[in-house]
Amino acid sequence: MTKRELVEELGRRFPYCSRRDLELVVHTVFRSMVEALQKNDRVEIRGFGTFQLRQRQGREARNPKTGAPLHIAPKRVPFFRAGKELRLRVDGRKPDKA
Repeated sequence: MTKRELVEELGRRFPYCSRRDLELVVHTVFRSMVEALQKNDRVEIRGFGTFQLRQRQGREARNPKTGAPLHIAPKRVPFFRAGKELRLRVDGRKPDKA
């Protein structure tokens, strides 16, 4: 699903909202998540999953074309862990109602 498809789905569910407002909401949510991750915060969406950063160590690698060695710098990468409810729904099971 793309951002555009998400906005269209929201438009079907909330026909009284303008498309422009829905685009702004979607953009704001994603921008807020990116800003939180940039500050090394964790983003948790209950029932869906958690986004956090993982630190990758620098390493030595080889250029596959030339075979020349090169250094890959350490970096931070986003990591997503699906929540229990999402995992169950994707698997075709109903989540436990606690």
